[in-house]
Amino acid sequence: MVQAPLSTAVGLSVDLSITPASSPEQCSTSPASLNQWLQKLTEGIIAGDRITREEALALTKLEGQDNILLLCQAADKVRQACCGNTVDLCSIVNVKSGGCSENCGFCAQSAHHPGVDSPIYGLKSKEEIMAQAKAAEAAGAKRFCLVSQGRGPKYSSPKSKEFEQILETVREIIAETSIKPCCALGEVTSEQAQALKEAGVTRYNHNLETSERFFPEIVTTHSWRDRVETIQNLKAVGIQACTGGIMGMGESWEDRVDLALALRELKVESVPLNLLNPRSGTPLGESGKLDTYEALKAIAIFRMILPEQILRYAGGREAVMGQLQAQGLKSGINAMLIGHYLTTLGQPPEQDHAMLDSLGLTGGEAPIPGEYNSQNK
Repeated sequence: MVQAPLSTAVGLSVDLSITPASSPEQCSTSPASLNQWLQKLTEGIIAGDRITREEALALTKLEGQDNILLLCQAADKVRQACCGNTVDLCSIVNVKSGGCSENCGFCAQSAHHPGVDSPIYGLKSKEEIMAQAKAAEAAGAKRFCLVSQGRGPKYSSPKSKEFEQILETVREIIAETSIKPCCALGEVTSEQAQALKEAGVTRYNHNLETSERFFPEIVTTHSWRDRVETIQNLKAVGIQACTGGIMGMGESWEDRVDLALALRELKVESVPLNLLNPRSGTPLGESGKLDTYEALKAIAIFRMILPEQILRYAGGREAVMGQLQAQGLKSGINAMLIGHYLTTLGQPPEQDHAMLDSLGLTGGEAPIPGEYNSQNK
């Protein structure tokens, strides 16, 4: 089953009319032929063309480390031409953990299958969150995302004051620091999106996780389209969408390509790519880790499909990429979370900064789609 174009169901349209640079079958021939095909594809992307689903699927057929690294080189050229050398740095805080009503198979916070040793606590105080925001700022993060478990404020009890408390914390972060607050609270209504905008939230994380076809294999307590609706509510009021997914949950290459195409159609600004780091006690707890070169191939293909988006290393990069973390930054990545994740530990920010320095990259705030080329004309 092939995922239907998003435009057929939610009123979006997208131009997929790039002329193929050459026959996709060339992907499996000699390195010289592959390099030539990739060069033509890359030149078209940089010139403003966008690759088709068929071309993206042709890229997924590449096998072997040498061919994958050629693809990574092509993706890196696209990243340099369309995004520059600034790597977007952000940090997150889990403001409320555990006991979640949703049954996302990868998540240790679900009440349906709580992960081993996953913390459970109510909404953190404003003081606790402020302290972590200031620590993130000191570590070099430019954005700080407040993440909460649950389906979202859209379904909160009218008596709950948590959404208002979070808005107040957002306002205080803006008043007392120079870091930009983001949120990831789950589904929101149009009115709640407007309230977030008025409080000062400029970017909101709400992942699609995977393709629409594969989504019911991972989550059944809400739908993929529910998530799309929240993204549209946010973008309608001018909040940037930080929307991506997770690789390594058993999805196919077609699922990965369809996710990237859906993100392109939704015109999201930032795309976090999580690499599954299986959590004991969850339905995916016994899954094997993604092969490192498969992860690199996925990163590079996402960059070829999404040339101007902020492509963010997110959860699992240390566990899956290991000694090849730096290669991801030369394969299309131009953003990363620094510090710890929601239920797992990250490496010290100093180590991340040293990695960027070794690659000649600068930590900061990366341009959103359309900004880099307009600034450098």
